[in-house]
Amino acid sequence: MSFSPQLIALSKYLAGEFDNREQAMAEPVWYVHLRLWQRPINLFSEDSMTLFAEQANIINPDQPYRQRIIRLREGSNFDAPLQVQYYMLQNPGLFSGAGQNPALLDTLTPDKLDLLPGCILTVTKETLAPNSYKFVATPPPETVCSFTYQGNTVQVSLGFEATRAEFYSYDKGIDSETGKATWGAILGPYRYSKREQY
Repeated sequence: MSFSPQLIALSKYLAGEFDNREQAMAEPVWYVHLRLWQRPINLFSEDSMTLFAEQANIINPDQPYRQRIIRLREGSNFDAPLQVQYYMLQNPGLFSGAGQNPALLDTLTPDKLDLLPGCILTVTKETLAPNSYKFVATPPPETVCSFTYQGNTVQVSLGFEATRAEFYSYDKGIDSETGKATWGAILGPYRYSKREQY
């Protein structure tokens, strides 16, 4: 299948190795210094472009966490021409460290994933200059991203902005009883700079 130029651009903007060094140095009380890997993988390639993502504290790069699969597709309407669907690995330990060692992803197949139905974003595009864009991904109204992990129900608020050189993550954990954020981008987005393009 051929993909639209905007879907290809979004995939390129998201793919890479990132960190938030400048933000962590400027505001160490509020922002941990993180490294983020978003690697293109060959899943769902018949109708979408897909990435494996995981992150690690810069102090412990060999202890990555928050692995997820990000599937990018054409949207169904003009107002939100692109869509992001998240999946969870059934056995995250098998793929731990794949951000740094992508060969671990060679055995990843769709049957090793769980679809997270409410964990979906619609993406809009703003043109900054010729062939330069800002993509903004937000959840559709009335959607709730929640799933069970290690016996616990987890609720997450998702969102991001991406340009050619930067990735801003608005992801945060939500206490389902109070509706308050408990981790992540509580005081604003994690502001990552791209260090390497994949």
